[in-house]
Amino acid sequence: MIRLAAVADTHCTSGTCGRLASDWRDLNDKADLMLLGGDLTTLGTEDEARVLADELRVVEVPKVAVLGNHDYHDGSPETVKRQLEDAGVIVLEGTSVTFDINGQSVGVVGTKGFGGGFAGACATDFGEPEMKAFVRHTQNLAGELRKSLAALDTDYRIVLLHYSPIDTTLEGEPLPIYPFLGSYLLGEACDEVGADLILHGHAHKGSEKGVTPGGIPVRNVAMPLVRHPYVLFHLEHSEGYLPFPMKSKAVMHEPRRS
Repeated sequence: MIRLAAVADTHCTSGTCGRLASDWRDLNDKADLMLLGGDLTTLGTEDEARVLADELRVVEVPKVAVLGNHDYHDGSPETVKRQLEDAGVIVLEGTSVTFDINGQSVGVVGTKGFGGGFAGACATDFGEPEMKAFVRHTQNLAGELRKSLAALDTDYRIVLLHYSPIDTTLEGEPLPIYPFLGSYLLGEACDEVGADLILHGHAHKGSEKGVTPGGIPVRNVAMPLVRHPYVLFHLEHSEGYLPFPMKSKAVMHEPRRS
């Protein structure tokens, strides 16, 4: 069994020092891996990233993160990334990392993602160059996600995003802002290759649970939504497990709060 602790949208500021460290220290006994789904800072400044890094130093299990739109706001995402890496966090940008946990291989693919909308109401790369650039950015990120996921040959495959890959976990947010909260292209990439679990944040007023058209469980772990410092997931092989490239290889137990 693989135990995952996940959270997104912590929105650390220079005034939140110590807010999460005590709870995150506890997860060392409860989880094998910590996943952070972006918007980890509020404005993406170096001071905020340093506060976040100090909080994360108490976590002894492997830590993996993607950045979110807030982490880009100050125009220096590399600074945020560097602070996280100094605290032992692996930051993914369309890339993957693998771990050996309890004798089983776990692969995590991560990308921030971007907007664009969902089936029946999505933007297309037509018209003004600004619209083309908007949509093509999502297309490029989804392509990187697909490629990195396809390259994984591990017992478990987990996708870590900031933006949502489906609209179900956005329910509760105003419908007009759906195109800015995620894109079906991200979910489509996952369905084409297969994964065991997709995690994202960004939608503070959305819904926790959803599933891609291809049947992959999706969970929104934004902290303002789940109202806990992290959520625990347990993954284990289903009976009659079949190896790669089966699209879903594991059973996910319902999440538990810390």
